[in-house]
Amino acid sequence: MKQRLRAARYVFVEGCAAVVSLAFVIAGLLLISLSILVVGWALVPAYVRTLRWWAGLARRRAAEYADHPVPQRYPPLPDKPTLGDLRRLLTDQSMRRDCAWVAIHSFVALVAGILTFALPLGALNAFVVPFYWQAMPDGEPVSNLYPVTSWWGAAGMPLVGLMYLLLAWWLIPAMARWLSALASTLLAPDARSDLSRRVTALTASRAAALDAHSAELKRIERDLHDGAQNRLVAVVMMLGMAERALQNNPDQALPQLRRAQDAATEALSELRTLVHDIYPPILDELGLEGAVSALAGRSVVPCVLDVEKLRRAPAAVEAAAYFVVAEVLTNVAKHSGATTVTVRVWTESEPETMVIEVLDNGRGGATSRPGGGIAGIRRRTSAFEGTVVLDSPAAGPTTMKVELPCGF
Repeated sequence: MKQRLRAARYVFVEGCAAVVSLAFVIAGLLLISLSILVVGWALVPAYVRTLRWWAGLARRRAAEYADHPVPQRYPPLPDKPTLGDLRRLLTDQSMRRDCAWVAIHSFVALVAGILTFALPLGALNAFVVPFYWQAMPDGEPVSNLYPVTSWWGAAGMPLVGLMYLLLAWWLIPAMARWLSALASTLLAPDARSDLSRRVTALTASRAAALDAHSAELKRIERDLHDGAQNRLVAVVMMLGMAERALQNNPDQALPQLRRAQDAATEALSELRTLVHDIYPPILDELGLEGAVSALAGRSVVPCVLDVEKLRRAPAAVEAAAYFVVAEVLTNVAKHSGATTVTVRVWTESEPETMVIEVLDNGRGGATSRPGGGIAGIRRRTSAFEGTVVLDSPAAGPTTMKVELPCGF
């Protein structure tokens, strides 16, 4: 009995929620009619955001009733979406699933909710018909399953009431299961499309990782050629000059040796910097929290750091996060004209993701250029299937948010 009361409550709630779903259907039709105007496209982000929230509530209700979670997965909603972003949002499979669910739910759940209320009420009415059918005016008999005009007809009403009860006893739990299955089927990501999206994302991330690896190798080769290699060649030449000086003019050998030592020291320093740029040893010594704190302490622009909710992550993710923070702080110092910068790094759960948010009060207008720092951040982030959202209006401030999945 308790399970049936729980099912009746769930179906009745869904029936009431169907009215809201119907409002979403009407709003969606109005939005389609307004799409020929700019105002229609301007309303799309709010509609998508609200529909996702409403579908999320349906997932939660279905999960609570069926005792198993209904997963959700949506593409990120840009803060300032372009027309192309809006078209992708409207044609995304998750949007099509939500629209299909809200259209079916607005009708099916409404009918189910009415039946959940009407069947027990009809049974109660059938049971009491024998007590009041005679009080009805002549020519207006009680109409339940059939008109009651005699005691024989009234005597059959309890059987009708019992039939209603039996129908409600079977139908209400069945409708609860159907509505729960409807939400689970339509609102959960499709396994095949999810696998296809995952393969596409992995292909893209693999390409991005190869690009990032190639760019890193070229940078290392360039730094070795232009820096340490040239200095080591100079050391060899200075040592050769010192050798000839020892043979011909010993007094000139010592200055040559000192110059060779200075050049060797500079070459060693550049090699250490190069190794640090490949994987900073400070990450092993202090972890990401300490490494980012060191970056904030060396920042030219005064930096406020918040790493309170940061948890440990795979070494590759921490290295990527370190270089992202380092590159952003460098860009802020070079281009923004900011007087203060705030860096927040934290870890989110479900799924586990490292989030980096940098806010500066500079002049704004930051854009991604090929070969620039922001492009490098995007390339490094995409190798982990992460996302980069840049918001930099012309008058500032500039906010960059980077998300790096930790379970790649």
